Amino acid sequence: MATKLAQKRLQKEFQAMEKSPPPFIYARFEEKNILDWHFILRGPPDSPYTGGEYHGVINFPSDYPFKPPDIKFFTPSGRFAPNQKICMSMTSYDHSWNAAWSVATILTGLLSFMLSDEITTGSVKTSVDEKKALAKVSHAHNIQNKKFRDLFPEYSGPEMKDVPDMGQADKPPATSPVTSQSSDSAPNGIADPRPTTGEVTTSSNMIPRTAVGVDPSGSAAIVPQGRGWQFLNLRWWAVAAFLAFVLSRLSTLGSA
Repeated sequence: MATKLAQKRLQKEFQAMEKSPPPFIYARFEEKNILDWHFILRGPPDSPYTGGEYHGVINFPSDYPFKPPDIKFFTPSGRFAPNQKICMSMTSYDHSWNAAWSVATILTGLLSFMLSDEITTGSVKTSVDEKKALAKVSHAHNIQNKKFRDLFPEYSGPEMKDVPDMGQADKPPATSPVTSQSSDSAPNGIADPRPTTGEVTTSSNMIPRTAVGVDPSGSAAIVPQGRGWQFLNLRWWAVAAFLAFVLSRLSTLGSA
């Protein structure tokens, strides 16, 4: 049974994830046990898992966030063995757990780890073609799982459904043939939420325009990137120029 602190913390994290889910990720806890969170990971573009849907579970300890959870996948992916605990720095196998990490941080790190080739407890080694073949049949596998159907009825139809954030939020709008696309657009993907000393690495073409990061204190942070900051800088430059003009006019009138 969850402690009052664990229950309060996990309820707060659920509300945060419902409001702003991480890219390619969706999760919810079991109605009878808030310590068991089931998740759906969608394969990001330009990866062997594109078009795949991967179901798994995070089992939190009763005294979370002071101890790390265990993670298992149920869907064959070619990366992790089904129904086996995975060893990574955010699970009970490792001693580098940080209480500042959240469900969103854990799942974002898990997806990053999935995209790497690192061999660990619970992982399997397969070819890219095997991973792609498993991705094609992943949804059919999931809807045969009663737990998946019970927890995710809206995702249990015959056709696979996108999770709330498929990494498209920062993608430029479609343009007409005579309008060129902005050159500063970037591929969609995910970034490793852990410090740079962590185990997970991702390729440079998988970093989003707005990435989840961790500051030196270990707290989750949002790192703004892209056009928003360019626009903000432009606004302040325009304000500064206007103020300089007004001051120059006032100086001229005063001297007259």
